[in-house]
Amino acid sequence: MELLTLLLGLLVSAVLCFYAWSSMYRPQNLPPGPIPLPVLGNLLQLKTGQMVDSLQQMHQKYGDVYTLYLGPRRVVVLCGYEAVKEALVDQGEDFGIRGLLPVVDLYFQGHGVVFSNGDRWKQMRRFSIMTLRSFGMGKRSIEEKIKEEAQCLVEEFRKTNGAPFSPVFHFSQVAANIICSVIFGNRYGYDDADFRRLMQIIDDIFRSMSSFWGQLFDIFDIVMKHLPGPHHRTRRFLHELEEFVKERIEADKKTLNLDSPRHMIDSFLIRMEEEKNNPSTHFTLKNLLKNTVVMFIAGTEGTSITLRHAFLLLLKHPEVKRKVQEEIDRVIGQHRVPEPEDRSSMPYTQAVIHEIQRFANVLPMNLPHATTNDTEYRGFTIPKGTDVFPVLTSILNDSKYFPDPYTFDPNRFLDENGSFKKNEAFMVFSAGIRVCPGEGLARLEVFLFVITLLQHFDITSPVAPEDLDISPQMVGFSNVPPLYEISFIPR
Repeated sequence: MELLTLLLGLLVSAVLCFYAWSSMYRPQNLPPGPIPLPVLGNLLQLKTGQMVDSLQQMHQKYGDVYTLYLGPRRVVVLCGYEAVKEALVDQGEDFGIRGLLPVVDLYFQGHGVVFSNGDRWKQMRRFSIMTLRSFGMGKRSIEEKIKEEAQCLVEEFRKTNGAPFSPVFHFSQVAANIICSVIFGNRYGYDDADFRRLMQIIDDIFRSMSSFWGQLFDIFDIVMKHLPGPHHRTRRFLHELEEFVKERIEADKKTLNLDSPRHMIDSFLIRMEEEKNNPSTHFTLKNLLKNTVVMFIAGTEGTSITLRHAFLLLLKHPEVKRKVQEEIDRVIGQHRVPEPEDRSSMPYTQAVIHEIQRFANVLPMNLPHATTNDTEYRGFTIPKGTDVFPVLTSILNDSKYFPDPYTFDPNRFLDENGSFKKNEAFMVFSAGIRVCPGEGLARLEVFLFVITLLQHFDITSPVAPEDLDISPQMVGFSNVPPLYEISFIPR
């Protein structure tokens, strides 16, 4: 009897495996790709903890568009500027919904501007863009707040007396204070212990998402979400950040003036009050929490990581740093506060910042998209709901648009007359209807922070330029530069 039971069990398992495999890889008009195994999909063809490198290798073998299976999950991967533009821009509505990112989906649950879809996404995006444009400290613009924060950072760096230090937390804090002024209406001191803890939490979130366990969760989420382990750290960190947001919301409720919003939270609370009798409203406490958390993270970490890359690359290439300082001295001088309008008069600096952002490649995988319907694309049929990975690394290193892409060369953004030259493949912030809503703010922050610091300081490293390692510390959800020390010496 036991033998019969065992044989029946093996038969049922074989049948289930067959149907699982056949449903994954039944003949369809899908893009080509490696043949998946039952249950595992193409896991064995992915390097442990090196998803981006694996996708790049498959790009070389299968072309700009191919099909991949992360366990039982089907993904269509898009590589190169032309393939991504055709999908996200030319067929933006077909590829316009957010795909699965299991490592954070358990927390966001389809809420907030980044991870929502449909009408909820439209309303959250509209609200977020309006907030980014509208709020300053009192009646001051965002530009004024960035300039003020840059001067605060100058004074903070003067306190180091030219001694070498790691700038990680300073760059996180300066970026976080800008988004805090929009969301909460105030900034925090650099020595505030609670604020420094928040910066550590954000760093922990990105490290956890990029880790082997975070990537394994994204592949086998159906099983992994039920198992204990380090893959749940991301969600715990996100809840810890949410507790801070809750405290701010409760404090703001006590002083809320429905006729005079002071910041984003006030505006959201007012909309909640206006729509409290609307059963289909998306202005709910849950959306407020999730939207605030994701804006805080995105507004902090993207700019912070870019600044860390920027000064490491300037240490590595002192000749580039000298040319930027020469342009600063010629256009602005060493005493006038830099203005956003100075960008048009500083083509070399603009070129350097664009090359920093391209080379840094902060979000190499991009965020996943998905098809809204059965979509015809380049002669293939991509079924509705299929996750799509538009890989930004493949665009920013596309040799057709960026010759010798692994070399840091600001001159690629200058024409023969030394004027700034745009490049259509510069998709650092993605493209189409899901392009980063904070792109304009991020560009302005990086420009003003970089030139303000180089206006007041020269920079040196305890390590010789030729010995500095500029390769990313980890490649996964985000590209983070290796830790380094830098001295800011008053000019």
